Parts: sequence; structure tokens; C-alpha cells
Amino acid sequence: MLVLDNLIAGQWIPAGPSPTPLLDAVHGTPVAALDASNVDLAAAYAFGRSVGCDNLRRMTFQERGRMLKALALHLMEHKEKFYVWSAHTGATRSDSWIDVEGGIGTLFAYASLRKQLPDLPYLVDGDPAMLSREGTFIGHHIGVPKRGVAVHINAYNFPVWGMLEKISANLLAGVPAIVKPASLTSYVAHAMVKEIHASGILPEGALQLVCGSARDLLDHVGFQDVVTFTGSAETGLMLKSHPRILAENVPFNLEADSLNSMVLGPDAEPGTAEFDLFVKELRRELTIKCGQRCTAVRRAMVPEARVEAVRDAVKAQLDGVRIGDPAVDGVRMGALAGLEQRSEVERAVTDLMQEAELIYTIESPTWEGGDPDKGAFYAPRLLAQSSPLTAEKVHNVEPFGPVTTLLPYDSLDDAISLVHKGKGSLCCSIATGNASVARKFVVEAATHHGRILVLDASCAKESTGHGSPMPQLVHGGPGRAGGGEEMGGLRGLHHYLQRTAIQGHPDTITAITGRHQPGAARPEAPVHPFRQHFEDLEIGMTYTTHRHTVTEADIVNFANVSGDHFYAHVDETALDGTIFERRVAHGYWVLSKAAGMFVEPHKGPVLLNYGLESCRFTKPVYPGMTIGVQLTVEEKVQQELRGADDVLKGIVKFKVDVSDETGETVAIATILTMVKNREQPESASDA
Repeated sequence: MLVLDNLIAGQWIPAGPSPTPLLDAVHGTPVAALDASNVDLAAAYAFGRSVGCDNLRRMTFQERGRMLKALALHLMEHKEKFYVWSAHTGATRSDSWIDVEGGIGTLFAYASLRKQLPDLPYLVDGDPAMLSREGTFIGHHIGVPKRGVAVHINAYNFPVWGMLEKISANLLAGVPAIVKPASLTSYVAHAMVKEIHASGILPEGALQLVCGSARDLLDHVGFQDVVTFTGSAETGLMLKSHPRILAENVPFNLEADSLNSMVLGPDAEPGTAEFDLFVKELRRELTIKCGQRCTAVRRAMVPEARVEAVRDAVKAQLDGVRIGDPAVDGVRMGALAGLEQRSEVERAVTDLMQEAELIYTIESPTWEGGDPDKGAFYAPRLLAQSSPLTAEKVHNVEPFGPVTTLLPYDSLDDAISLVHKGKGSLCCSIATGNASVARKFVVEAATHHGRILVLDASCAKESTGHGSPMPQLVHGGPGRAGGGEEMGGLRGLHHYLQRTAIQGHPDTITAITGRHQPGAARPEAPVHPFRQHFEDLEIGMTYTTHRHTVTEADIVNFANVSGDHFYAHVDETALDGTIFERRVAHGYWVLSKAAGMFVEPHKGPVLLNYGLESCRFTKPVYPGMTIGVQLTVEEKVQQELRGADDVLKGIVKFKVDVSDETGETVAIATILTMVKNREQPESASDA
């Protein structure tokens, strides 16, 4: 039996003197033991705020993103050891895939976000605000990493995913973490942190682990820290009301278990693809992780005339599900995480059946390979509530296991009222092939949900299903669900960044943000920018081109080459009643001509131009006008080497400002170029 140690201040601290045993969910035998009573939590906070913060804050988003990618690749190489530990929780291989590889996949997803972030340790947020008439005083927002720690108090059902989806965001943001996994399955998180620490990929202090009772974990938090909690609403409320949380105004992100719903659309008749998808999804929700998911369907709304059809279809699917030891070939449903969890589910079902009736369960189930006395097995149960609009318990009691209640409804408005009765949920789904039904349901149900899945035949093949949170989308929900948010792509970083408004002269704001601001200086480049390597280009450096007087021949020739014969360009007799005074040049000709004026034709450090980030045509260009270009270095992002033969290079954003003879801008765009570094690693190609 493994006695879990704790990673504190860079050292593995042995467990305390009285370890509590943790039992295998299938066989009831001891797996591990823990005792964190001897852990110095004050030292953990101090180490995170000093060493951890300093190490991460020095890194740029690009460096942190590459760190997460390296970590994800390393963990994938060692994934099988985590599956072995996960099996002790009663999870099947497919259940564990969600936890293990789903968690690692979130690391990969957050690593890839570096491509959308600056090559800075802090975030430049949004666009500048012009605060003065002459443009000498502007504002902007930045987001800097908090000088605290992210304290993650996690649930028992997904010990790996629940940890990795949280630390992905705080590590990319530049904030270290203290992770407190739920004791029941903490041995899985412990194995993962052991491997992370052994890899040496994270800097010292970036991650600490406490296995055991939280004790005084929140007694040490301060306003620069962030606390997240996943679990029951009751425990979450207690933690959120902690005196230190209130006194220090500590950000607290709560994700609580909620009464999630799935709705069979009024158009989804038996025999339709949407009906079959609903039944299949309901069966999955009852069997995956033995129903132990915070997003699992607890209430299924069905048109009244189809309750029996749904019951029979779900029964037909569940009758074939083999339950037992995940190690037995063919077993598709494992056990609850422990006997205490089984007792809690049984109590909740007994409570629900004061208002509902049991319409399906497996009679005299056989647990394949498991110990029926020591294993925490629990067969799926389907209940029904005949008067759900007036019922109380089905909208308030959550059995955290393989239990769902069917709720009949008369109209779509009734279905919407029923999902609202959950008082806030992490997610809900509707199976419908009718776009009008989908639109009405989503718009009316969105106020009470963090996420809504519209399931139909056209998306079913690639749909990730009802309960699977995706790192690109927010995970959380209002009301009973806790009112918090996690992940959501770049949104997830903002929980760990202090957003600060900065004000000053455009030159100053440019220096701070590393992004050329409107009104900032544009020193003329001594050498054409396309002749300069990545590290030699400076923000604000500008190249002013020669000028060109537009002719009608330019317009006619471009129309013939491009095939764009829009009337305003080729038919001067058709301009009455339009905004144009006479034949006007194509906007894309203006941009193309600008490129011809600013591009340096000879081979140099610029490897390629791969697109436009933005483009606006702001003033008509007529024959006889004279245009010129100012090409300005707007922003730079260094790239990593992708192989031994790769060339070290960076992305340079150039602002293309096309003006006429009066100095007024007629077109403005941002182009993206890939520029070679002057200094190359010895293994880099000379190309």
C-alpha cells in the first residue's frame, strides 16, 4: 500500500503519523493512505508566492506555452501508469480516457493558445482608447500575472482532468498552483504530480500538492491568490464564506454539481435520428463513470406521449451493459468511487422516490469480477415524475450516480420551464432536428446554463456529447452550478491576471505594450525593413515609400486581371445616386499597389508574407489622386524551432497605412510576415 507524500516547497514531505487508508472501489482492498496533518501550509504559500511566482513571471507567454506542450508530450509517453491507478477508482478504460487523456489534451489546447498571445510575460488586452483630441494622451489595458498562488480544491470523480484543466490556465497565465485533490481518489493525482515533478519541465515552485485534509488551507490566502473549488454546492458555499476569503476579497471560482437536463425535442419522434441520439446519449450519461460526472443528466424532459417509448428504448440499451471490474474484458460500466458514495446515492434515490416512481433498474444484477460486498457497485436506475411542473424533489435532490428521472412535458415552453427549475446548471442538451425549436430553446434556456448542446443528425458523428467540457469553451454555470467559469480558451487566463488600465503618451504606451499605438513615433528605418532580421526590427520603425498617381488605366487593367467589373469601377454612367463622385479604384487594387510599393523584391530575411490580420478601405480613391505608403513595425512574436533543420524566425506584424496627397488615410491593413533571425543555432538551415 502506497502512503502518499506531499510536494511542498520543492520537497516531497512524508505523510503524517496516522495515514487514513484509501480503498479500491471494485475489491475494497487498500490502495493507498494519506495524512497531511504535518504539512506546513504557510510555507507552501510563501514558496509559491516567492519562488514559483518569480520563475513563472519571468517567462513570456510563448515560453510558458512551449512548457505546457513539452509537459503534455511527456505525460502522454507515461499515460499507461495513470490508467493503472485510475482503475482502482472503479473507472473503465474509456472512463479513464476522459480523465487521463482528456486532461492531457487540455494541456495541449492551452499550449496552442500561445499562438494568439504576445511574446511578453503579460497580456495586452483589447484596443487602445483615444482619450484626447490631439492624440497625445491614450489608454490601454494590460493583464499581469497575480503575485499569489492558485489554490485548486478538486473533486474525486476526475482526479487528473480536474487538476490539469485548472493548472493549464494558471501556468500559462504565469501563476503557480497548490493542488488539493479529493482524498478518495488522490492517489491518481499523486501519481500524475510525481511524474510532472520528475520530468523537471515546470520551474521550481510552479506546482505543489497536498494529499489529505484541507485543515487550514484557506487560513493563509490573500488578495493576490485565486481559489477554485469543484464539488458539492454545500461545501462550496462553506468555503466561499471563509473569513479570509471575505476579508481579503479573494477571487473564488465555484463549480458545483448541478441538476443538468436533456430534452427530447417535440419533433423527435420514435424512428427519427434525433430520437435515437437522445436515447443513446441518455444511456451514455447513466453508464460513463457510473454516473459520477458533475455534468451528468439528472433530469430528462420528454414529450408526454413518448415517455414509454423512451423508457423501453433506454431499457433495451441498458439491459446489454455489463457491470463489474473494469479489468474484465467486455465490462462497460464500473463502480462508484467508494461505499460512502454508494450510500449517498441510495439516500438520494430514496428521497426522490417520495415523489417519483422507479420505472427501470437491472433486477438481480451480476457484478462481473467484482466483490458484491466490498465493491461500490450500483446499477443504473430510471425514475419518472408524472407532475414535474409542481414537483419539488426532482428539481432539488441530486443522486451523484447512475440515476435519471424522466419528466413529461406538453409544450416546448413547459420544457423550458422545467430546465429553469434546476436553478442553474452546468449544461443541458436538446435533441432536435428543427432549427426553430433549437433557436427558441437555446435563447430561453441560456440564462440558466453555462453550456447548451444542440444534438442532431448532422453533428452527431463528431459531437463530443452532452457532458464533455471542451477547453476552448467555458465550463461552469449560474446559480446552483456555482456561478463560476473555467477554461474557455483565452478567457480562462483572465482569472489569474490583474487587469489594469494604463494611461499616457502613445510612445510610453507603445513601450509598455510592445505594440505600436496610434499617434506614437514612427522613426524612419535606416534600411528597408524587409532587409533587416527579426531581432533588428524595432517597434514603430517605419518605411515611407515613393508615391504613385492613380490613372484610369490602373483601374481598367485591374478589372481585366481580377475579373472584378463592379459598376463603380468600370461604368461611370451608373454612379447617379451613389456615394461615388466618379469612377473609383478597386480597394484591392489600392492594397495590391501598396504592396508593390513597399515590398523589397530581392531575397532577404523576410521568408514569406502569409496574410492579412485586418484591412479597411476608408476613403474612395479616384484617378488623379496620389497615394503612398507608410510601412510600420507594429508587433513582434518570436517563434520556436520546430525541428533540427528548422530556421529560427519570428512573426512581424506590419501596419500598412496608405494615404493620399492630403495625408489622409485611404486604406489601412495589418500584414503578417515571417522573418528570419540573424543569429541561428548551429543546426539551423542556412536557407
